[in-house]
Amino acid sequence: MILTLAAALSGAVSIVAFQTGPWMVAAISKALTTILIITYAAWREGGDGYSRAILAGLVASLTGDVFLLWPQQGFLPGLAAFLLAHLAYLHAFTGGLKRGLALAPSIGYAVYTVVAFGFLWSSVPTHLRAPVIVYVAALMTMAAAAAARATQAKPEKALPARTAALGAALFVLSDTILAFDKFMGPIAFAHVFILAAYWLAQWAIASSVRPER
Repeated sequence: MILTLAAALSGAVSIVAFQTGPWMVAAISKALTTILIITYAAWREGGDGYSRAILAGLVASLTGDVFLLWPQQGFLPGLAAFLLAHLAYLHAFTGGLKRGLALAPSIGYAVYTVVAFGFLWSSVPTHLRAPVIVYVAALMTMAAAAAARATQAKPEKALPARTAALGAALFVLSDTILAFDKFMGPIAFAHVFILAAYWLAQWAIASSVRPER
């Protein structure tokens, strides 16, 4: 509870700082928020492969957070770091799948991707299109895997699986807002929506870790 409250407070400080302009406060509190979520996940860590993969994804996300403090120079390194995060999450979510990806969420995320790209494609610079496609494919596959895992989970594991699926969906929402803000022009209060959805996503994914004690 203390770690959750501390992360929420740090996240709120970062959001306000990004909107009002003290860059150093925004940068420190942004990194601190993700560090607190990593600490929360590590405290819950059960010593299994799922826990280790989630922690690896969170650490990769922290690296991406730092790179994206410089939106222009750090965009591609940040994209690469978050690609690694999604691959780690994908590894975690597919570990318990027995019947492959569920059809409904896979189709849903595929349609969502096509519609979003339909609006964004002409605004994405040519040199960024290939890395963005790779990143989006990993993100959407990760989210579909989380949803499939939630549909296949046994009753005693349903809540953490659904929590992870919710986190994955919020990650998609956060990145969608970020993409529209970056490539199609500024969105009012974009940082509020992007960061709030992002940290709720990471917290939900971290909460899906269940300690074996």
